[in-house]
Amino acid sequence: MPNYISLDVGTKRIGVAFADSTVPIAMPVRTLIVDGTEVNEVRRLVKDKSIDTVVVGYPRNQSGDSTAQTKVSEDFAKQISSLAPIEFQDESLTSVLAEDRLKADGRPYDKADVDSMAAAIILQDYLERLERRRAR
Repeated sequence: MPNYISLDVGTKRIGVAFADSTVPIAMPVRTLIVDGTEVNEVRRLVKDKSIDTVVVGYPRNQSGDSTAQTKVSEDFAKQISSLAPIEFQDESLTSVLAEDRLKADGRPYDKADVDSMAAAIILQDYLERLERRRAR
């Protein structure tokens, strides 16, 4: 199994999660601050973790239509497209699910924790979709 990172792209932060070739379970890694260094940070992560595919969360509204945030994610994906193949994964309600999980843990958390957990949910959804395809 290849190595993956996923990105929950926002205008202030980018949540990052990772799944390696030994265990296909997505784990939150960190949150990058959008300050002009984020492309270089993703480049470093891709290199350091020998990433084969970058999964980018694909935001849509409740009707399934594109939003302004969809364009932000697409534009960021273009900026990093030379680093590794890019796959998009629907990110509907991942931030809500992430916050629910963090609340259930009973520990303090902040928005950066929500972003990295959302990235993990995006990546886990992607990995499960791949597995379903393989099973067919």
